[in-house]
Amino acid sequence: MARKRAARPRVQDESPKPDPERERVPILGSLRGEVMVFQPMTILDISRGGAQIETAFPLQLDSLHDFRLTLNDQSVVVKGRIAHCHIGDLEEQRVGYRTGVEFIDPPEHVRHAILEFIETLKAQRKR
Repeated sequence: MARKRAARPRVQDESPKPDPERERVPILGSLRGEVMVFQPMTILDISRGGAQIETAFPLQLDSLHDFRLTLNDQSVVVKGRIAHCHIGDLEEQRVGYRTGVEFIDPPEHVRHAILEFIETLKAQRKR
């Protein structure tokens, strides 16, 4: 008579499965990237379509950047294209770069905030 073997209990692997979202793959060559960092700027003038700003560093012609604007009590971020950039002020220890920024497809709430800010400035100057 053949004896039946008792089934072995299955042992589950206790090690956690790797999360594909967190799996790191070494780069064998080189992989370049960029980091977006908000730097201080002075806004010299503003319109619905863009602004003239001054920074302590040059911005590359035709490059795209996100600009955070504090308009009255509202802060908005708008994408802009660098239309021109040249040396503006030369002081003892500082060089200032004047840059023209063209706003690129701002969302409706950003357009509204910019327009409202401009209208507020105009109204204040009429007084």
